[in-house]
This record gives sequence, C-alpha cells and structure tokens, in this order.
Amino acid sequence: MTHAPPALPPVVTCGDPAGIGPETAAKAWERLGTARPFAWLGDPCHLPRGTPVVEIGTPAEAEAAAAHGLPVLARPFPAPARPGRPDPANAPHVVAAIREAAALAASGAAGALVTAPVSKQALHEGAGFAFPGHTEYLAHLAGGARGAMMLACPQLRVVPATIHVPLAAVPGILTGALIEETVALTHAALVRDFALPAPRIAVAGLNPHAGEGGHIGREEIETIAPALDRLRARGLDIAGPLPADTLFHAEARARYDAAVCMYHDQALIPLKTLDFAGGVNLTLGLPYVRTSPDHGTAFDIAGRGVADPSSLIAALRLAAEIAANRARPPA
Repeated sequence: MTHAPPALPPVVTCGDPAGIGPETAAKAWERLGTARPFAWLGDPCHLPRGTPVVEIGTPAEAEAAAAHGLPVLARPFPAPARPGRPDPANAPHVVAAIREAAALAASGAAGALVTAPVSKQALHEGAGFAFPGHTEYLAHLAGGARGAMMLACPQLRVVPATIHVPLAAVPGILTGALIEETVALTHAALVRDFALPAPRIAVAGLNPHAGEGGHIGREEIETIAPALDRLRARGLDIAGPLPADTLFHAEARARYDAAVCMYHDQALIPLKTLDFAGGVNLTLGLPYVRTSPDHGTAFDIAGRGVADPSSLIAALRLAAEIAANRARPPA
C-alpha cells in the first residue's frame, strides 16, 4: 500500500490590511497552533500589536514555527494599516500577495491557498485591478481556466452560475453552455474534493416558480432545461430547474449534495442565513485547492478586536479535507 506524503501547510494571504484579515489570522493561529499550521503572507507590521511572529522562508517551515508564533512570509508594504481606511498605496501589494500565494500553491510549495478578504473597490482604485474578485483573478492566473465559486457549510453547498455581475445582466449571460459547464464543474468537485462518488445536484430556475411553465419567463424552457437534459444524457444525477423559494428548507436539502443557482444572491443568501460565521468559499476548476472565509473586509469593526475567526478556521479545515481527498488514491 502506498501512502501520500504529508500535506504541506497552506498559505494564507493578508487580504486588505485595513480589514479584519490580519486580526482573524492571528486569532486563528491562537486557536489552532500546531494542530493546523499555516503560513501567513503579508507585512507583519499589519498584525495586531503583540502578535507573536516567526518569520519563515517557505510554507514548509510553518509546522515547526507554529509552536512559537504565527508563521509569517514577511513582505513589506509601503503604508501602515489604518483600520477601516484602506490605503491606495497598499493595493498593488495586496494583489502581489495573492499572485505570490497562488504561485506557491500552484507549484506545490504550499498545500493550499486560503485568501483573506479584499476590497474590490480599493484594488480597482489603487491598483487598476480589472477583475470582479478573487475567483476570476485566480482563474486568470491559472491560464484562463474556467473557475466557479462554491459556498459550503455543513448544511449546504451552493454554486452560482453567474457571480459578480449586475442582476439585470444575468439573463443575457446565462447560456446553455455556461450552465452545463458550471454543473459539470460542480459534479467533478463533489467527486474529487468531497469524495462523493455519485453526487446529486439540484439546479434552481432563474424566474419565480421556475418560470411557471413559461408564464413568468422562458429561460427555464429555452435555456436551462435543455442544458440539464444534455447533462442527464451524460449520466449526471440532476434535478431541476426547480423553484428557488422551495429549494433550501431542510427537507429539500436532504435530497441533493449541492445546488447550482443562477445568480449570486440566489445562492449566497440561503447559505449565509444558515451559517454566516462558518461558511467557506471554494474555487472550483483550479489546479490547486483554494478556499476563503465567506465574509468581507468588515471595515466597520476592523481594529476593535472583535472579529470572529470562525470562517477562516473553517476555510483552513476544508482546505485540508479537500487536499486529503485529492491525495487519496482512486477506489
């Protein structure tokens, strides 16, 4: 019997220094210690005052360093962290931290990538960042791979087919090819990352009551249902298109392993309602594992010492579980 080598620690990006990313990283290290070590990439001057820091050269050194302090891949930033007030001078360095951490994960030098939240507006204004968010940027760095965003908690997994686009643009963006690709990515992730050999996927409709036979919109008839029929012909277990308003209660959730939704809020509202603190963002379609806390920069509470690290800890745990599943030999 062959055994996979021990997984390397993940690398956690700093996120926006003016947000709660540095604070939640310090608190996650305090709670996890050597039980789940990770390397934090950023400017140690941005961490909460008094955080024990051990500067390291590679993520592999994090396991030994975690017994003594937060393992840090130190990268100096030009401006200090002012809680709640993102500095445009730091924006290019926030982007550089994401790029470097992604390269570490892609090369195998880190076991996974875990990203702290950023302000898209701050990156747009300070660094000319041309991507709607992490998901699209990481797909770009991976050579233009088609990436999808899964949000996961113990009670629910959801994947929006469209992500950071205006609601008015969604009907024009939804195509049969996009829906097929999103559902196929979801199926592959459930098999590979969650060790579900025969996953069940529910697909929401776009319109109220899933269009009600064409009386409240025809996207279900003309676009969504034909795409799902093609997926069923490939052997996938698909239910839908289903009315979104009856898709997320406990009895309905018991009938599927993941739900594919048509737009951002259709997916994120139920998950954040069920588990706001413990939700995790997972990017599908990348050649490495990437997770993230399912919350934003929380500028309004940054620097007050009250940030909850639960979602970051959940992201670290899920990253480890997925990495273990990927390393497991096929049955």
